Amino acid sequence: MRLTGLLIFSVLVLVQSLAVAAPIPGLEPAKSWDLDGYVKYMGTLSYPDSSSDSVDHLLHQRFNFEYRFDSELRFNLSMRNRVFYGDSANIPGYGDLIGLDPGYWDMSTTWLDKNGWVGNAQFDRAYIDWKPCELAGGDWQARVGRFRINWAMSTLWNPNDIFNAYSIYDFDYEERSGADAVLVSRKLGFASSLDFVYNPNQDSQLTSYAARYLTNIASWDLQFLIGKSGFDHVIGAGFAGDIAGAGFRGEVSYFDPQYDYWPIEEAAPNGASTSITTAINPLVNRASLSSEPQRLEASSVATLEMDYSFTSARNWMVRGSVLHISAPTESDSALLYLNLPLTARTLSFTNWTSYLELGFDISPLSRVTVSGSFYDDGSYFYGANMSYSLANDWTMLMVLQRFDGRTDSLFSQSASTLGFVQLKWSF
Repeated sequence: MRLTGLLIFSVLVLVQSLAVAAPIPGLEPAKSWDLDGYVKYMGTLSYPDSSSDSVDHLLHQRFNFEYRFDSELRFNLSMRNRVFYGDSANIPGYGDLIGLDPGYWDMSTTWLDKNGWVGNAQFDRAYIDWKPCELAGGDWQARVGRFRINWAMSTLWNPNDIFNAYSIYDFDYEERSGADAVLVSRKLGFASSLDFVYNPNQDSQLTSYAARYLTNIASWDLQFLIGKSGFDHVIGAGFAGDIAGAGFRGEVSYFDPQYDYWPIEEAAPNGASTSITTAINPLVNRASLSSEPQRLEASSVATLEMDYSFTSARNWMVRGSVLHISAPTESDSALLYLNLPLTARTLSFTNWTSYLELGFDISPLSRVTVSGSFYDDGSYFYGANMSYSLANDWTMLMVLQRFDGRTDSLFSQSASTLGFVQLKWSF
C-alpha cells in the first residue's frame, strides 16, 4: 500500500509539473516580435507607338518587422530591396531616380548601377509607437519616425492625403510611401479623435504640419483638417458613408500658397542634383526650369466617389469617381507625370478627371478588374488586370495598360501599351 501510494503520488507530481511546463492551448504567451514579408518577380513589356519596344525585369523583396517592448510600446521597421534589369535600367540617371528619397532622412541606397542592372534598398517604415494603457490614459497615442499617415476617406484620389499622396497607376507598391513625421493623437469618444502631425523637411520652407478632427455622425464618418503642406496653407474636409447600400465618399482641400511667386533658388534635399530635385514635385517642374518668376495660384482639389457591390456568385462591384482641380499644374511630360511622386495638389493635370471600374470573380481563386480614366485634354487610360491565387502563399497578377489620347493631349505624346506579369510569394 505504501509503495502504491508513493507511486500514485509520484505520478501526480509528474502530471502537475508537465501541466505547468506545457502551454495551455489558446493561452500561450504571445511572441514579442513578428516578421513577415514577400518576394515578387515582375516582368514588364512596353510597346510605345513611336519608339522601340522594351523589356524590363524586377525582383522585389520586402521585410516587415515589429518588436513589442510591452503592451504600450512597439517598434516597426520595414525594408524593401529591389533589383532592376533590362532596357530601362540602361537609361542614364535611372539609378538616381530609383534611389531618390524625398524624406527628411535619406533611408535609401542604390548599391548597384552598372551594365543595365540597378539595385536599391530602402527603409520605408521605421517608427516607434506608444499607446499608454487605460490606467495611464489610454486615449493618447504618439508615433515618431517614418510611417504612413492615412487621412484618406476616398479609395482612389485623396485631396486630404497631404503628407503621402500616390499615383493611381502604381499597382506594384501596395503599402504606399510613408512620411518622416511626429504624430500625436487623442481619442475623444466613439469614432472621434484629434490628430496632429509635424512633417519636417530639409528645406524648412517645405516643412508641413496639420491638425485633423475625425468624428462620426449618424453612421457617417466626417473629418476636418487645417495646416500647411509644402508652400501651401491648406484647409480640407472629407466624408464617408453609404446611400441605399452604395458606398459614398468625398474629400476636398483648398491650397493657398504662402508666396506669390515660386522661389527660384532652392537647396536640393539630401544632396540630390537640381534636376532630380525639381522632378520630385510636378508643381515645380516648369518653375524650376524657367528663369522667369512663376506665379503661384490658389487651388481647390475635390473628389466624389461611389461604389456598389452586387450580391451574386461573381461578386460584381462597380466604382466611379470624379476629380476636380480648379487650378491644375501643367505637365510637360507624360513620363514625368506617370513616374514621379505626386502631391495632393497635383493629383491630375486637368480641371476634370473621371474614373470608372468594374470587377468580378471568375472563380473563387481569380478576379478580373477593368478600368478607365479620362482627362479634359483628351488623354485617357484603359486598364485590365487578373489576379489568381496559386496556393496559400502564392499569387499571380497580370496587368494590361494603355495610355493614349487625341492629338496634342499629354498622353498622346508618348502613347504606349504596357503589359505586366507578377508572381508573389508571401511569408
